[in-house]
Amino acid sequence: MAELRWNPMTKDWVMIASHRQNRPQMPKNWCPFCPGSGKVPDSYDVLKYDNDFPALSVTPPQPDDVANGFFKTAPAYGKCEVVLYSPEHNGKLTDLSGEHLKKLAELWTERFNALSADENIKYVFIFENRGEVVGVTMPHPHGQIYGYSFIPKKIALEIDSAAEYYDENGRCLFCDMLDNEREFGKRIIFENEHFTVFLPFFTEYPYGVYIMPRRHVPTIAALNDDERAAFAVTVKDVVGMLDSLFDYSFPYMMCMHNAPVNSGNFDENYHFHIEFFPPMRSADKQKFNASSETGVWAHCNPTCPEATSEELRAAFAKFKSK
Repeated sequence: MAELRWNPMTKDWVMIASHRQNRPQMPKNWCPFCPGSGKVPDSYDVLKYDNDFPALSVTPPQPDDVANGFFKTAPAYGKCEVVLYSPEHNGKLTDLSGEHLKKLAELWTERFNALSADENIKYVFIFENRGEVVGVTMPHPHGQIYGYSFIPKKIALEIDSAAEYYDENGRCLFCDMLDNEREFGKRIIFENEHFTVFLPFFTEYPYGVYIMPRRHVPTIAALNDDERAAFAVTVKDVVGMLDSLFDYSFPYMMCMHNAPVNSGNFDENYHFHIEFFPPMRSADKQKFNASSETGVWAHCNPTCPEATSEELRAAFAKFKSK
């Protein structure tokens, strides 16, 4: 079964993909992403790989006959891709050279543009899940890209807020947020010529940093060549910083927020950015999304952002000194 089901209470689509329950457990001595597996080329630097068990498909089956006048279904149209960062099975993003990272940023951009070319795709989501604590069973360094036939709820809320702010103030909500963070300064972790890394005023997660371009751009595709090269290096520096916090491979969810595609013009009021959701609140304690966070979306951060910003700045300095 693979279909979309409409939740009328939240006005959002839910992907039903029961076939993913049948994904096989990979043998410990075999990885489909490694050269020689027969699933990928014998040689590559970075690579797009079509997901073997996609939740979305460009040829989706018809939904089950369960809809009625109240309940709505739709075909699970879309695309699910894997982006392989390196041919090295136990490699790390932090091990990659600047030239290699540039190729990764170019591949992200290429796939964003390719999926956007399908007029049925309304949102392209580039992301990475890292670590067993967030459910990752494949250690080979990789991320994913989903192309949805709808705009996910969180992005829809961001779009509405950004449009309202722009109508009222004539300015970009995200640019003003970045300006205010930079003026306050205490939650800024580090900056380079093109990007600012900061812990937002309202962060839900103790170490939930954002990466934001200094220049207003709506999508990753709008970055120029210099910005694109700096972008992947900035991502590497954030990952290295997180790894240096407690001296182990830090788990996280990395989520790139681009403007929607094939859904109107968002060039003026939406600002491309990256949100990190690391599930740890200390070296050995996990931050669980319990009833308040999950049931009513009322988030609680058990740490002070200004204090954890100091931890992150120290971890960044430690990583850069290696």
